[in-house]
Amino acid sequence: MNIGIPKERRAFEYRVGLFPAGVKMLTQLGHTCYVEHDAGLGAGFSDQEYIQSGAKIAYTPHEVFGRADLLLKVARPTMEELEWLQPESALAGLLHLGSARQDKIEKLIEKEITAISYELITLPDGTVPIRKPLSQIGGILAAQIGAMLLQNNEGGKGILIGGMPGVPPAEVVIIGAGIAGTCAARAFVGMGAHVTVLDTNINALEVIHDAMPCVVTMVSNQVNLERACAYADIVVGAILVHGEHPPIVVTRDMVRAMKPRSVVMDISIDEGGCVETSRPMTNEKPTFIEEGVIHYCVPNMPSVVARTSTYAFLNAALPFIMELVTKGVDQAIAENTSIESGVSTYQGRVRHLSSLSPLAQAE
Repeated sequence: MNIGIPKERRAFEYRVGLFPAGVKMLTQLGHTCYVEHDAGLGAGFSDQEYIQSGAKIAYTPHEVFGRADLLLKVARPTMEELEWLQPESALAGLLHLGSARQDKIEKLIEKEITAISYELITLPDGTVPIRKPLSQIGGILAAQIGAMLLQNNEGGKGILIGGMPGVPPAEVVIIGAGIAGTCAARAFVGMGAHVTVLDTNINALEVIHDAMPCVVTMVSNQVNLERACAYADIVVGAILVHGEHPPIVVTRDMVRAMKPRSVVMDISIDEGGCVETSRPMTNEKPTFIEEGVIHYCVPNMPSVVARTSTYAFLNAALPFIMELVTKGVDQAIAENTSIESGVSTYQGRVRHLSSLSPLAQAE
């Protein structure tokens, strides 16, 4: 099989669709990997490393897209990239088609592309193995970036997140006690913040309470959300509804009631966001001010730690990639229910409607 690994063209996407060790595993099995020139540079992988792993370097994107039976990407393709895709080929990546423009979905159907969304792949026990490490990274980054956004030079309130003797720490409110929310709570606690976590799932709150007794846990409802947002220095929206647009739980009125120069971080923005005032931004301009509150809403948040996140999500994705390549895409989908669960379009037909919400974002 011919596998294509293109350079990512989405703004400030530094990750790459396969690392050199993965290329070596595939080429040793007799498959051919075409890696676009400098595709791995943002994640710290040189062309020479790919060549030593058995890859062929392509100097134009047209060659990579034109030769690939299976294209391994990170971000959802741009419209230009969709035009380059060969009809009836396969595409795998963090596609997030639930927040894609409808014309992109129509182009996948028109060209009979088999589109496999890593973030939708689900194991029989209900876990999402590829989404998990990215959620973990997003949660940890929320603490790193949130602490910085409270600084005066970033327009923040001038608060040291962990406080000082005689000076209280920052108040952090996290909405969602899933993987991202739990990792965010752990990171914020480690920095000395006072943390409150809200969720509708009592069992999830119990896990956090047992693991981090210093964290305040609350049932998520309108009254508690209004109360928590009003005193928060940082609000982190970390709600994920698997394959669907998350509900809006933080309203404009709640944001308006927050203290000036507080921070809202909507880390579920890659699926549409859970804060009414959110809108997708980029790593070039990651923040905006709405209702006097700083908003951070970057869909490809883990890209700023490209090497770590490339290794993390591909370590989880590689077994599925190997199966797609060794068995062939059609057979792998037919035999592996986990891979099938990630199929958004298949040979010109929609496979999983839950991943294809009509709610669209800018890209």
